[in-house]
Amino acid sequence: MEPIIGGDGAGLGMAGGAAEDVIKDGSQQTFAQDVIEASMSVPVIVDFWAPWCGPCKQLGPQLEAAVQAARGAVRMVKINIDENQQLAAQLRIQSIPTVYAFFQGQPVDGFQGAQPESEVKAFVDRLRKAGEAGRGPSPIEQAIEQAQAALEAGDAGAASALFSQVLQHEPENPEALAGLIGCYLAGGDTETAQEMFDGLTEELHQHPAFASVAAQLNLQAQAGDAGEVPKLMEQVAANHNDHQARFDLALALHASGQKQAAADELLEIVRRQRSWKDEEARKQLLTFFEAWGPTDPLTIDTRRRLSSLLFS
Repeated sequence: MEPIIGGDGAGLGMAGGAAEDVIKDGSQQTFAQDVIEASMSVPVIVDFWAPWCGPCKQLGPQLEAAVQAARGAVRMVKINIDENQQLAAQLRIQSIPTVYAFFQGQPVDGFQGAQPESEVKAFVDRLRKAGEAGRGPSPIEQAIEQAQAALEAGDAGAASALFSQVLQHEPENPEALAGLIGCYLAGGDTETAQEMFDGLTEELHQHPAFASVAAQLNLQAQAGDAGEVPKLMEQVAANHNDHQARFDLALALHASGQKQAAADELLEIVRRQRSWKDEEARKQLLTFFEAWGPTDPLTIDTRRRLSSLLFS
């Protein structure tokens, strides 16, 4: 598959520039291109400084570090006022360091004098957020959206390739990690999916992106002990109030891909004896919902039917 996230950094919001162009020295001759034109797609910070300026030596590295941390979402141009006096006069630079921020061709923020490092980081972060809001979804976000759509459409191969591209740039992206685990599950490779899930940090385990794959892995583990569908159907037919057999039948049906039938059996337990085993049937339905996802038509329909039983 052809990469949709650029390998040169452009795919990470660098507005078509390579990583070394994120911070550059500018001049009056290059100001229009480096600042005005570049700011049409990404915020550009302009740092007016001079070699003899003490506070500039403190502020400059702080700005550069914060811009680098923004990974291309903000760019920076350094203007030496000793070498560009006419430009400094045109922009009414009266003291240094002076910092202006441009976005979409217009100055949008700025300050004078050295600042605490926390303020510098906050300044760059504001610009990053403003740029992202004005630019729309990033290439990473677009790739994840396309991968999730491919997975939902049953194309686990294409989805896996897209999720893997994202992880090359952001190795701990929760949505991409969860999506790749989902691809393994869709392909029947439960063992790899479980190993990948078990290798995540506890913090990632708590991320909402992993709720669905965690539920799917749980269902896979339960299915191994459920039993065979024909035998369980015989048990239920012989005794309609054998809730354990019906519960196991639901798990076995789900494992064989018969999701609707599995939900029907659990709803029947709720209808006959809601309190059975501390409402185990209702709880299992909630696990189904997590595994299927909140927007799945079957989730929506079964939730409605469950609510009708619980509140009738």
